[in-house]
Amino acid sequence: VQLQASGGGLVQAGGSLRLSCAASGSIFSINDMGWYRQAPGKQRELVATITSGGRTNYADSVKGRFTISRDNAKNTVYLQMNSLKSGDTGVYYCTAEVRPYGPLYRPMSYWGQGTQVTVSS
Repeated sequence: VQLQASGGGLVQAGGSLRLSCAASGSIFSINDMGWYRQAPGKQRELVATITSGGRTNYADSVKGRFTISRDNAKNTVYLQMNSLKSGDTGVYYCTAEVRPYGPLYRPMSYWGQGTQVTVSS
């Protein structure tokens, strides 16, 4: 199973970016999907998660500005980021809890390679 993230870049404060992350490989089903980020010198932190049924959870720092969504048919999760601030700068990682091959296999967590988001003030 591989997760490929894309959509990062350089944007001015107040701007928007949309991240995408597509899962591929021997996938039977996907439970939760999500985004984390890591700023320089800081620990990786939760940004947002979404269940297979569409229930979402957000870090307080991004509530009202970021929206997580997913397309189950495409095994893809998105993160729409609006009103970006310099504090949103970091490497964004997607994650997914994947049950590979079939229903008897235990779900496992997989991580994407990360995509850089830089917000200039």
